[in-house]
Amino acid sequence: MGNGFQFIDIILFAMIAAFLILRLRGVLGRRDGHEGGYQDSLKADTREERPDDKVVQIPQSRADVYSEPETTDTDPGLTEEQLADEALLSGIADLRVADPSFNAEDFLVGARVAFEMILGAYASGDRDTLEGLLSPEVFDNFRAAIDDRESMGHEMEETLVGISSADIVEAFMDGTYAHVTTKFSSEQVHILRDSAGNVIEGNPNQVTDVVDFWTFARDTSLSDPNWHLAATRSLD
Repeated sequence: MGNGFQFIDIILFAMIAAFLILRLRGVLGRRDGHEGGYQDSLKADTREERPDDKVVQIPQSRADVYSEPETTDTDPGLTEEQLADEALLSGIADLRVADPSFNAEDFLVGARVAFEMILGAYASGDRDTLEGLLSPEVFDNFRAAIDDRESMGHEMEETLVGISSADIVEAFMDGTYAHVTTKFSSEQVHILRDSAGNVIEGNPNQVTDVVDFWTFARDTSLSDPNWHLAATRSLD
């Protein structure tokens, strides 16, 4: 009898267990590998808000990965006409390789000052000032002209009324030497007097428009940042 009751108990426990398993499967469901991903009902589905999430854009070419910087010189010291001059831009680019600090706008500020100082020093015969602003070759020419003028007793009066414009027209490297040619358009009053004070050249009452081309140079291998006048020419 005792064994019969034990057998009945086992059957009852098995039926109860089977019932519980069926109930649990009805509530939780069964994952068979074909259902969608799990979604927390307390959170919004971010896949709908970010359709491109985890999408990697593949570059179509090397240009999409790396773009060369634009070579157009946007230096405010250059005009639109100068920016269109490929030879000039190429020269400035070469110059900047040797001297990365070069800036056209800053250069022209200094060039204007040098233009005025050199004209004044030449007219007054100030050799010391000229020697510090000119290359040795140009200084020798200027000094010789001053010597000739003084030997004849002539005096020069050079008044710079104003500089209308100053533009870079050429730039190039010659070895370690950087060369920059600037076109100066200015208004001047030029007078040359003889030993008696008579005007033998120019007119004190006439303002003349003058166009000069001055080439400045500096050795970029040296720490000295100063430029020196290396050549001059005019339209006359």
